[in-house]
Amino acid sequence: MGFLGALARNLDALLGPGVMLLYPLYASMRAIESPSPLDDQQWLTYWVLYSFLTLFELSCWKILQWLPFWPYMKLIFCLWLVLPIFNGAAYIYENFVRRYVKVGSYVSSNLPEGQRKVLQMMSLDARKSVERYIDKYGPEAFDRVVKAAEREAKKH
Repeated sequence: MGFLGALARNLDALLGPGVMLLYPLYASMRAIESPSPLDDQQWLTYWVLYSFLTLFELSCWKILQWLPFWPYMKLIFCLWLVLPIFNGAAYIYENFVRRYVKVGSYVSSNLPEGQRKVLQMMSLDARKSVERYIDKYGPEAFDRVVKAAEREAKKH
């Protein structure tokens, strides 16, 4: 159990830098180069949350040093924030932060105003789908879909 025990005791030190810094750094650089603002939102939110977590650790280090499970809690939380299967940073943004931030600041300003308003009302996943639709078929096709939905809504 010597080697495995040492590995388990130091798991946070072995995985932590890769999970909390290297992968987010790589993903952030890819997000900068991509045309979509949605991945920018995921990674900017991650870095804000990671900064708050670091400030919390720096402020409360005297208490945290007495909690042997703290490094593992931090690692699990950062895994949840980072891993694409969970997209925890986007979840926190959508469910907690978004209501305090000016709505619409992340919707592309080169879209017509009507389309921006529609996109502002959508969830993150819906905006991703609409953005792909606009990229594939153009803003005019999306405009036709919106007008058809408005006509349908007026009927009911």
